[in-house]
Amino acid sequence: MVVLNSLNDPGAGFNYDTNKITLLRADGQEQALPLQSKQDAAREIVSAIIDMQHG
Repeated sequence: MVVLNSLNDPGAGFNYDTNKITLLRADGQEQALPLQSKQDAAREIVSAIIDMQHG
């Protein structure tokens, strides 16, 4: 899985407490997530990894 970190969206990126990411999976699935806290984004990433392990 690759996690894309948006640098173009307002409020996203390295200078903010929020982020907008897209998850690209090996099977071709792409999941764009809304602007959210970095903690919530981390939870989404971990959840996706767990789903891949069980899925």
